[in-house]
Amino acid sequence: MSYLYKIVIIFLFLITPIYAITLQKANIYTDQNISGWLMSEKLDGIRAYWNGKNLLTREGRVINAPKYFTQKLPPFELDGELWSKRGDFENIQSIVLDQAPSDKWSQIRYMIFEVPYASGNFEKRLQKARKYIEDNKISHIKIIEQKILKSTKDLDLFLEDIIKNGGEGAMIKDGSKEYFKGRSDFLLKAKKAQDMEAEVIGYKKGNKKYAGVMGSLHVKLKDGTEFFIGSGFSDEIRKNPPKIGEIVTFKYYGFTKNAKPKFASFMRVRRD
Repeated sequence: MSYLYKIVIIFLFLITPIYAITLQKANIYTDQNISGWLMSEKLDGIRAYWNGKNLLTREGRVINAPKYFTQKLPPFELDGELWSKRGDFENIQSIVLDQAPSDKWSQIRYMIFEVPYASGNFEKRLQKARKYIEDNKISHIKIIEQKILKSTKDLDLFLEDIIKNGGEGAMIKDGSKEYFKGRSDFLLKAKKAQDMEAEVIGYKKGNKKYAGVMGSLHVKLKDGTEFFIGSGFSDEIRKNPPKIGEIVTFKYYGFTKNAKPKFASFMRVRRD
């Protein structure tokens, strides 16, 4: 994808109308009591909220999906992930965020993990979507499989299998609760490594092996913390690094004594 094409896509996406939405957000799993909760794989795709008329990104921007993809979606709301397969985020992002939907949308499925504002507990809410999907024979919409947690050992084994097969992590939810909005301790995410987002504010030149290209990104967190990300880049990205002002996702393993992400490694540029 050329640099000019990327700029055009970003510009068009930025001028797309924005709808105000408040999504569920997960806290980090830190050995809380989760016996009897439900767990599912955390899919690495593009979050998509169906408001009954439009598919929206987590920022509330309209996703330009093909007509066939949305014409059978229900009159009620859905929350899920536009996804193809593990390890395919860059491809998913280029398909889903393109202003002109292409034939490549045939690779995408809408993986549902919540039915906002439906009555009842989590399973009853999912059943509402499940019945609609079955009654209308919609093949590109799936309910993400939920498994009952009996102990933390179940989670450890589940997470180990996901990571081994190239997945990202697991989501854990208290299935007894009514629908809620915003961040909550009733929804947790578990990963071997955590990820976070930061704004690019500068660069450090490379040397030796990376002489003449970007050595590391100077980034800033929302709380103002600044640091450098020096690993995780392909040779192509070092030659054409993310632009100042863009938001990047990086993975890390805890924090240093100075409250900076430890072993930060670049993952991707967020364009949603």
